[in-house]
Amino acid sequence: MSPSTPNDGPLPPPVITPGGTYTLQTISVGCKIYITRPGPNGKTEERLAEILSIRDKPVNPYARRSKEVKEEEADNKKPEEKLEFFVHWDQFNKRLDEWVSGTRILLHRDLEWPRPKAPPAKKAPNGTPKAPPGKAPRTNNLLKAATSNAALGASPAPTPQHSQIFSISRASPSPAPPSLKRKVPHDEEEDNMEESYDFDADADGDMDVDGDGDLETFDLSLTDTGPDSQEAPPLSAFSKEQEIEKLRTSGSLTQSVSEIARVKNLNRLQIGKHEVETWYFSPYPKEYAHLPVLYICEFCLSFFPSPFMLSRHRQRCNLLHPPGNEIYRHEDISFFEIDGKRQLSWCRNLSLLSKCFLDHKTLYYDVTPFMYYVMVIRDSAGCHIIGYFSKEKESAENYNVACILTLPHHQRHGYGKLLIEFSYELSKKEGKLGSPEKPLSDLGLLSYRAYWSEVIVELLMEWEGDISIDEVAQKTSVTHADVMNTCITLQLFKHYKGQHLIVLNNTVLERHEKLRKKNRRRIHPENLRWKPPVFTRDQLRFGW
Repeated sequence: MSPSTPNDGPLPPPVITPGGTYTLQTISVGCKIYITRPGPNGKTEERLAEILSIRDKPVNPYARRSKEVKEEEADNKKPEEKLEFFVHWDQFNKRLDEWVSGTRILLHRDLEWPRPKAPPAKKAPNGTPKAPPGKAPRTNNLLKAATSNAALGASPAPTPQHSQIFSISRASPSPAPPSLKRKVPHDEEEDNMEESYDFDADADGDMDVDGDGDLETFDLSLTDTGPDSQEAPPLSAFSKEQEIEKLRTSGSLTQSVSEIARVKNLNRLQIGKHEVETWYFSPYPKEYAHLPVLYICEFCLSFFPSPFMLSRHRQRCNLLHPPGNEIYRHEDISFFEIDGKRQLSWCRNLSLLSKCFLDHKTLYYDVTPFMYYVMVIRDSAGCHIIGYFSKEKESAENYNVACILTLPHHQRHGYGKLLIEFSYELSKKEGKLGSPEKPLSDLGLLSYRAYWSEVIVELLMEWEGDISIDEVAQKTSVTHADVMNTCITLQLFKHYKGQHLIVLNNTVLERHEKLRKKNRRRIHPENLRWKPPVFTRDQLRFGW
């Protein structure tokens, strides 16, 4: 087999060991080997995978001592049945990483050993600057580049037929794409790296929107990309296709290698009647790690290692809805507002659960600075959690969402957009412009772009006369930067006779009409019973 790792440097190519000349015991972390897995057509396929971790097959201490369990613990098992390998499938998204049994490894196929590490770079002599003075250490942010490209690519010719044109009023604080200048904080750079991806308007917010910077009892705050973390490569180092491929296969915008490299510790969760495969590592108690299934109470979110313990808990648990105030109800959908300071245990459990499906956030043990808004679907058995978002009680950056998530078994039903729309309805009540905390996950980014595109195009189609970027932002509560990014992504800006125009071309109109026919759920503001909470200085003092 030819090496799967490109030989793009002074290092020697990876060593290949022919099939049949090695054993399971010789395989180490970092090796690449072919493993069987179920294919899309129901048949078994052979796919290359990288070994990330190796362990002895764990025994469930909470399982009943049945005959089958005793047979699993017998000493006469074959060597390949005693080992498990945590693998990352080549060209697959990271959330598909899984533990596989040694019986699935194909020892007759070639084994690729990891390449040796590059020697450490020589330190520059004392007094030698690492970069020319006056030069910024990082590349210009993508927003400025995209803005300039949009201006350069704007067509001076008359606009196409059947297009709607809206001139941009001079009252706008951002009157023209070329003149937009915005200093992006360090924590937004990772998100801006992805802002050039093609936008899919059909990405119904049904995907898991995970941007919640803080989950339950813990803050899911931004991962700190310090000096020990791998620095993101310059934007110019990636082509558009490479950026899309990076997002598809990594599934996360974080540049913190230590967080991405964590091995998934849970296989599956049972939440009510749904059994869900986990995607990422979550810091559940050590004794519950590597269980076949972890059982979650769908109302109080407590976790148990066996169905028997869960059934005993359900006899005593009298909670049938999230422990907060119901602030919205329409048909079978409700929203509850929960103060992280008053419901510490519930919010902690929510954070642990959410971390199983969020790779770009870090858990810290404090949820008191956050308010949680939980969306549920009601039936005769109670209120079942669909998703939620959290927001800081006092945000220095004016974020209206810290973390946002739709549980996997409720995705692809439009609930992601509903969560996003509700967060902006709260911003309208507050009279503020809002934006989600960065970085967003891959699915969260797609969902937000779909929502921004839908509401902006919808407003422009209903508007008569001139409109400015500021007016679009005030009507939708979307920040000026997000409005500009969306318009640039959809290629709505045109330069005609010395004026900057917003042009809704046929492609955008057809896409919007297709979305309108889906008849998705919408938030009805008249059903919202909520006033922005007011906190005293003592209530905003955390960690004391």
